[in-house]
Amino acid sequence: MNTHYWLFLALLLAPLAGCQPPAADDDDAANDDDAADDDDAADDDDATATNPAVVSNTPLADALTVPLNGSVTATFSETMDSDTLEDAFTLASGEPAVGVAGTLILAGERVTFWPAQHLESDTLYTATFTTAAESALGGTLAEEHSWSFTTGFALGPVVPVPLGVAQGFVVLSKAGISSVPSSVITGDIGVSPAAATYITGFSLSVDPSNEFATSPQVSGRVYAADYAVPTPALLTTAVGDMEIAFVDAASRAPDVTELGAGDIGGMDLEPGVYKWSSGLLIPTDVTLTGSATEVWIFQIAQNLTVSSGAQVLLAGGALAENIFWQAAGAVDIGTTAHLEGSLMTQTAVTMRTGSSLNGRLLAQTAVELDATTVVEAGQ
Repeated sequence: MNTHYWLFLALLLAPLAGCQPPAADDDDAANDDDAADDDDAADDDDATATNPAVVSNTPLADALTVPLNGSVTATFSETMDSDTLEDAFTLASGEPAVGVAGTLILAGERVTFWPAQHLESDTLYTATFTTAAESALGGTLAEEHSWSFTTGFALGPVVPVPLGVAQGFVVLSKAGISSVPSSVITGDIGVSPAAATYITGFSLSVDPSNEFATSPQVSGRVYAADYAVPTPALLTTAVGDMEIAFVDAASRAPDVTELGAGDIGGMDLEPGVYKWSSGLLIPTDVTLTGSATEVWIFQIAQNLTVSSGAQVLLAGGALAENIFWQAAGAVDIGTTAHLEGSLMTQTAVTMRTGSSLNGRLLAQTAVELDATTVVEAGQ
């Protein structure tokens, strides 16, 4: 084949080569990727940019004769950021406005404010959430939410302390539960964040599901943070609710303070909120007299001690599920002593030989039981 043929073939193919699409430039590809990332980021921002709103509140706007021992609550459209709520909320009265001191408690979408003291009678109060309030996702309150109400002249019934998921446990501890056999426990028990190794003296048998264990001393289930899903999440929620309940009980404005200088042996107590700035001693029997709907809350700044053989007795239809002992210090229930109600403590609970409780043990540290009987309230 001669030289003229190859020259002709080259001239014929040259236009076709010029018709091929150009190769993608690396910089252009990178720019396209960046643009896609920007779009994704914008979508993510849009997903978190929702503005929460207050969907309901109590007392209602313009409400009259509001009880002097009531709380102020608001329910938001989504879970809020507790740190921002502290600065965003005020409850005030008068002109110029004077703020009311108290404790703000966040539980999911619901916010509760408990005044530190009873409100003044026949007084107009205004509650406000400013736009400084943010959701857990970072969205700010769409607009300021403010409403007013007027108090009456009387106290209302004491509201029970909400226990949330913690109500499903007769004994709940963050640090561990020990038993000197044979204790008798009616209801479920659990530890978190402690593992099952911190439940001692119970001769545990782990269920094949590995979600819980059983014990001859427990007529319910035994849960621990290192058991299988969904147990860890259940316990995390229960412990969180236990801690919220402790703060709630401690935040109520007291009806009676320093009763008996911290010694209430032999007394008959009517429903209400009782507060001591020191420890509380029950050396002899105490009776709580009231109806099945009435509530007792005992706020104890230090230790709660029930002497051996002393009993807390109920009269008039009073129920253990409406009795709450909130102790910042340790709880020591003496030999053969008996207590009614839910025990909530930041430190240890020790129940000595033959002691008993009709209620719940909710401890932020450890629980020690010595041949103790614990029955879940309402059983």
